[in-house]
Amino acid sequence: MRNLLIFTLVLSSVLSCAQDKRAIKGETEFQIELNADFKDASKSPLKDKDRKNFDGLDFFKFDSSYVVTAKLTRTPESKWFNMKTTTSRVSKERVFGILNFKLKGESYQLEIYQGQDLMNKEGFEDYLFLPFLDQTNGLESYGGGRYLDASIPEGSTMEIDFNKAYNPYCAYNDKYSCPIVPRKNYLKTRVEAGVKAFDKN
Repeated sequence: MRNLLIFTLVLSSVLSCAQDKRAIKGETEFQIELNADFKDASKSPLKDKDRKNFDGLDFFKFDSSYVVTAKLTRTPESKWFNMKTTTSRVSKERVFGILNFKLKGESYQLEIYQGQDLMNKEGFEDYLFLPFLDQTNGLESYGGGRYLDASIPEGSTMEIDFNKAYNPYCAYNDKYSCPIVPRKNYLKTRVEAGVKAFDKN
């Protein structure tokens, strides 16, 4: 009887721990990985109080129509400039190229950037930065716009997956310094894909 009681208590404890260790939320690999990083104290941009009850970011539903192929026109003669950030820091960037693409039948254009510091950092030599604004900003999505990561392609086309659009870290914590999206990269349409605005309450 005593052994049965001990077994019951141990089983109850194990089940309780299993319930506390909830599965990472997400419908796509990108969403699951992002939520896992946000739960990880060593990687998360969240403030401790926000991470304590964090159970996943809010995303627009995955929509394949927001995965587009863009024509890349490279701009090898572009000059380095100081991209403003949310703090006094500036980010040394250049326009790597111009992306032209169609989204839901309409034509759009975005500048894609290369960072001077990152291109000299191991593992980021081919990294490109694609920040954008759209008509969901300040409503469903973060008011300051969102970012996409990319790599230098071999040819003259690039895939843009707006379902992987994420918020700058300063959307979660004002200790971060985030590049401000240039007005040239404003899309006059609603991009209902990627991460939504973060509710800090």
